[in-house]
Amino acid sequence: MSGADLTLIQLTDTHICRAGDKVHGAVDALDNLCAALDLLIASGQRIDALVLSGDLTDRGDPEAYRRLREVVAPAAEELGAEVIYAMGNHDDRAAFVSVLIGSSDSSRPVDVGAPVDAVFEIRGVRIVVLDSTTAGRHDGRLEPSQLSWLSEVLARPCPGGSILVLHHPPIPSPVVSVDSLRLQECERLEAVLLGSDVQMILCGHAHHTGAGSIAGIPVWVGPAMSYRVDPIPPFGRHRGVVGFGFTRVDKFGSSVVATAVEATPSSTVYDESIQDILDKLAALAIQAG
Repeated sequence: MSGADLTLIQLTDTHICRAGDKVHGAVDALDNLCAALDLLIASGQRIDALVLSGDLTDRGDPEAYRRLREVVAPAAEELGAEVIYAMGNHDDRAAFVSVLIGSSDSSRPVDVGAPVDAVFEIRGVRIVVLDSTTAGRHDGRLEPSQLSWLSEVLARPCPGGSILVLHHPPIPSPVVSVDSLRLQECERLEAVLLGSDVQMILCGHAHHTGAGSIAGIPVWVGPAMSYRVDPIPPFGRHRGVVGFGFTRVDKFGSSVVATAVEATPSSTVYDESIQDILDKLAALAIQAG
């Protein structure tokens, strides 16, 4: 069992479709999501929240949001976990609000013309969600009003610190096409974050796992739940490949640790009792003196 003070699971870029459709005609994204949720339930781990960080659906269809909610809600209930949703560029704000937010949390904004930003506090840790989307665009942007709001939120430090969630990474990508669609004018966000209690920034969008920093704060780009963008494709190509995963984010005191979890079906190399492993390690430590 985890000894973490807080454990979040980041599920990003789920790209759920309407029944019968597949992402790029090849990926049953709902199957991927169900497999990941089954894995989490089977783990027996304490999970405090599921954080779905954007591109929840592939085309913003209300039916796709309902399909998503119908598998996430019961899994979260079984896990005893809160559910946190964030907007992505493939999402439709009206459907997102009416199907997901309006049905589950009346405290969240319901103005479909306004960004869907929110604050949660879980086990003394503040989780701030920023909507980095603009209708009709695939790159990321934050409005001046959002940055002012964020500054006001962060002006009061939280006992356990803060974690910021937004879809578009505020750091470069080695994939040129992905890099052109990241958060624009990220220096404005950096100015707000300097000196704040934000300990980690969780993003998605890139479809490849990555890490960097802004304002001295670690930025984690989580693995996509639908498919992967190849960060080293053949020369002159942009390629999506089969594979999916998620991130577990654990807070141990003042440290926040992000761990990529592979969920693509694969063969087992070994499978042993955790107690047997601990006993072996203890024996080795005794031998080493």
